[in-house]
Amino acid sequence: MNNKEYNNMREIINDIAITYADKNAFILKNPDKSYRNITFKEFADDIRSLGTALLKKGYKGKKIAVIGKNRYEWAVSYYAVVNGLGVVVPLDKGLPEQEIENSLALSGAEIIFFEEKNLDVMKRILEKKTTNLKTLICMDDIEEMDTFNKLLEIGKNEIKKGNNKYSKLKIDNNKTSIILFTSGTTSIAKAVELSHRNIASNVSGLNKRELVYDTDVDMAFLPFHHTLGCTGLLFFLSNGATTVFCDGLRYIAQNLKEYQVSVFFCVPLIIESMHKKIMNTIEQQGKMKKVRFAQKLSKFLLKFGIDIRRKLFKEIIDNLGGAMRFVVSGAAAIDKQVALDFNSFGILTVQGYGLTETSPVLCAENWEFIRTNSIGKPLPNVNMKIDNPNEEGIGEIIAKGPNIMKGYYNNKEATKEVLKKGWFHTGDLGRMDKDGYFYVCGRKKNVIVLKNGKNVYPEELEILLSQLPYVAENIVFGIPKDDDLVLTTKIVYNEDYVKEKYGEISEEELKDKIWLDIKEINSTLSNYKHIKHLVISSEPMIKTTTNKIKRKDEIEKIKL
Repeated sequence: MNNKEYNNMREIINDIAITYADKNAFILKNPDKSYRNITFKEFADDIRSLGTALLKKGYKGKKIAVIGKNRYEWAVSYYAVVNGLGVVVPLDKGLPEQEIENSLALSGAEIIFFEEKNLDVMKRILEKKTTNLKTLICMDDIEEMDTFNKLLEIGKNEIKKGNNKYSKLKIDNNKTSIILFTSGTTSIAKAVELSHRNIASNVSGLNKRELVYDTDVDMAFLPFHHTLGCTGLLFFLSNGATTVFCDGLRYIAQNLKEYQVSVFFCVPLIIESMHKKIMNTIEQQGKMKKVRFAQKLSKFLLKFGIDIRRKLFKEIIDNLGGAMRFVVSGAAAIDKQVALDFNSFGILTVQGYGLTETSPVLCAENWEFIRTNSIGKPLPNVNMKIDNPNEEGIGEIIAKGPNIMKGYYNNKEATKEVLKKGWFHTGDLGRMDKDGYFYVCGRKKNVIVLKNGKNVYPEELEILLSQLPYVAENIVFGIPKDDDLVLTTKIVYNEDYVKEKYGEISEEELKDKIWLDIKEINSTLSNYKHIKHLVISSEPMIKTTTNKIKRKDEIEKIKL
């Protein structure tokens, strides 16, 4: 466990370059399928070289955007900009052209690192002159403009000649160094201002909470433009772990085995998909009873300090590459059974909680304390509490700590709404138990208030519905009827599962079967939480680029 207290990102980069100098920080796959290893020292040297070239070009103090898939060049570009040179603006590669343009305009970015496949988009935005954009830098090798590799060479040559100005640039730990957009379209997304202190303190807090070894291999699943993706990368690197990149969702299983991946941060969708494949295979092989018995046996033996899980479930672990030992799920609630199963197999699976505005982690479980459905306890350097709790102990989750953002860029009103007397108001409703574990009940804006004054938290019901094997995704909401609200769910079903399980079945017949399951769920709930209307579809719901359902857009499509 790394117990060092970092003040800024440069300290982290310098530290790992010395501590793990000749160890592989990254393993890259070349187009010809051969591999290229990048040591921690080479990573730090590349950051310094690129930063030196950007400084020589006169880009000090500029806002510089980075857009593209997770790749080594993205990471080097980001840290070269942020470590004393200017303000980095990570952008979502999944945004349509107009939204990229809007993001550049709102942030004021003058320079952008991008991928060759986006060359035409960048040229059009540059020519329109609706933004401050002046300079394009391609992360791939092309002739017509500055590229990552061209600048890297310029920087290396400058350093050879004795140019060390970049390394001497001063870093103000509390000054805005990152402008990062929250998920959603830029018409509603806010630009979050983060500092070196915000990110470094979060890495320090994570290091005191989670156990990562320098023998670990991390697969960078979460996009780097996402705070958890980028902070997570630095967290793993700060412990000497090696980072690798996924070739695409279709190749996850192959890549896990290829690189012997042992740790990663992910969204629930990824681990739930893995779980579903594993359990389907077990069921098809007729081994479910055997596996459930083995889980009970291993749980019993654990009480006496005997841990045979990884031996007992070796076949399952081998299907996940053979080295998987630790998974952190964030961004949304993970299915309870998925977490229970993975932990019972000997793969530590924990939940974390946070927001872009909190750099991002506020709270997390670890090997020491796991409690079903909880998000764990606050990081050691974070304070959390429930604001104005009701009779059930549910109120808004608020937090205070060095990881809390400076504010929203050029939006004082929005900043005042969430930062009050030093506390950040998350907009999430939750509760805390007597042992200090926190639980998220749902978004404050999503809560359904019924005529009788009862509050229904849709996320609670959505988790229950998601456990039905044919449910791909679902939302729960209230539709007005007379002078009250009718609890309604929209379920998107998995066509392949339905066809395999039920054969040729009409949608009405399927709906009847789903109703039977919903009635079963209703029977376990208080009357006021009963779902009374059902909409089904095979079409995926409208989502943001970070795969969050656009609840408002979906609800507007539905009519009783």
